[in-house]
Amino acid sequence: MELVIAINPDPDSSLKYLIWVPIGDGRVFRTSDTWPRTKALFCFPVDRSEWPVHPEVVERIPLRSCAGRGAAIDVIAERARENRSQIVFTRARGRQMVFWQAPRTRKKARPNVPVPSARAAGIVDLAIAVDSRERYGYTFKTQQVVVTKRALTSGDYAILADDGAIRAAVERKGLEDLITSLSNGRLGFQIADLASLPHAAVVVEERYSQVFKQNWMRPAKVADGLAELQVRYPTVQIAFCETRKLAEEWTYRFLAASAAHAALVDGAAADGAPSGPQTSGAKPPSDAPKPAMVRAWANANGIEVSSKGRVPAAVLAAYADAHP
Repeated sequence: MELVIAINPDPDSSLKYLIWVPIGDGRVFRTSDTWPRTKALFCFPVDRSEWPVHPEVVERIPLRSCAGRGAAIDVIAERARENRSQIVFTRARGRQMVFWQAPRTRKKARPNVPVPSARAAGIVDLAIAVDSRERYGYTFKTQQVVVTKRALTSGDYAILADDGAIRAAVERKGLEDLITSLSNGRLGFQIADLASLPHAAVVVEERYSQVFKQNWMRPAKVADGLAELQVRYPTVQIAFCETRKLAEEWTYRFLAASAAHAALVDGAAADGAPSGPQTSGAKPPSDAPKPAMVRAWANANGIEVSSKGRVPAAVLAAYADAHP
């Protein structure tokens, strides 16, 4: 028993895929994606005759179960992750509609709150770098953002200096990814890396209360692990946002505030340079110590500092105190 996903042969349709659901004699739907990963997918039921004689199959998903339950079809895939979904028949705007949803997307449908469209920190066309390895990343479509993709050494979303160094970064996590990376130790390394940046955070696309409802790892152990990381690295905030939409909005506001703060610091550091959110970033004075010199001094004196990226302000201050 398989759920078969094929390319919709109709080039004018906005729903690019056909799915064959093996229930009864088979049901065929048009839809926009191959699985409801980030949102519920609208489905348009069509006659079985619309299924191509020689379909261009994208994916065949072995199923453990496919059964009708009331006004829904429960689909359980034979795999460890992304294995449960439901095709729901409902009515909206006076007509029947069909949606394909997963437990995660069903929860994220609430609350349906509008987010503000005002520019964060007054910055026009905020430049945000998105890690090229980020799947289904934020697009910031409702905000004045210029998105570029590149490989980032820290985080999934970042504000970059003129020389390409990361000034602020946000690591995005779903609840399952958060718990998995906490249990195998990867989250600790990621937060330690983020702590070397001037501004950094981890945003979780879930309510904190869901930590205590999951069954992948003992809830108290998850809560203790997160609290320990927050105490060990107080400069890296862990923010729980109720939905993906709110997590994207929080990421935008955080990065904009970081960019504005960096501009103010640069403006204050440069003689007579204007400061404010529109400042692109001033260069340090010519007599400022070279980063390599500061790193060598820090290593010689037992101060931990990353070999890449920006030298933390605390290390620069310690170097300045030692070399009046």
